[in-house]
Amino acid sequence: MGVLNRGLLPAALGGVLLLAAVPSAPAAVPQLDARVAYERSQAVIGGSVGAHVLTDRNGAPLALAELRGRPLVISLVFTSCSTVCPITTDHLRDAVAEARRALGSQSFAVLTFGFDAGRDRPAQLSAFADTHHLDGVENWFLASADADTTEALLSDLGFSLRSAAGGFDHVTQTTILDAEGRVYRQVYGETFPLPVLMEPLKDLVLGRVTRSLAPADLWDRVSFLCTVYNPLTGAYRFDYGIFFGIFFGGLSLLITGTVILRLWLGNRRLAKSLRSRAMQ
Repeated sequence: MGVLNRGLLPAALGGVLLLAAVPSAPAAVPQLDARVAYERSQAVIGGSVGAHVLTDRNGAPLALAELRGRPLVISLVFTSCSTVCPITTDHLRDAVAEARRALGSQSFAVLTFGFDAGRDRPAQLSAFADTHHLDGVENWFLASADADTTEALLSDLGFSLRSAAGGFDHVTQTTILDAEGRVYRQVYGETFPLPVLMEPLKDLVLGRVTRSLAPADLWDRVSFLCTVYNPLTGAYRFDYGIFFGIFFGGLSLLITGTVILRLWLGNRRLAKSLRSRAMQ
């Protein structure tokens, strides 16, 4: 089907809220209001996603509860879409590969959810996975659900859509859940910048705050600080310069503190010696 892109520039994102629409849709069909859709999407942040049971591309049950314990990236598509959804999927595949190079292959999972309950069957999901080279991607699930479950899940995700001639008018939205199944961040657009996906995943995987002195927690904190984005290459890398800067900065402070302490102790001994002589 033909697809048009319409945009809104949310001030908080500096990005684009894209809507997929069919140009041949009758004028009587109401259009999505981009600002209302954006506000609905943002309103669910912090809310929990229910333990819905989906059907994966092999026809087996897939419970969202089984995917908890690490962040989950949910991409919302319908498999008969001919432009926006394929572009979004291909871009997300590349972004996920880059994020996993920085954070680890097991650091988060991905779910492509087909929200066309009437047509996104296991066979269509399998064909979609083959077309977009997702078969060999580790921890990437594809699933759909019956109409009631689909409606409930999309509500939990704050996803807006309307039926249109031959397809759907919908927000181009990717949702990031935390390890407990709460909505953490919404990502908009079909070709979003890599840091828009990577930074919230860094927050969830590595954490901004170290809560203990355990070596693993301290290393996560160092990794968080030293994993930086290079706009020239469009990739993330571990910046050893920052790591060594922290190390040598701390070493410098330690040496300076030691020198000051030794001078202070030396002055105390000298003052004590002078007092002893004065008393003799």
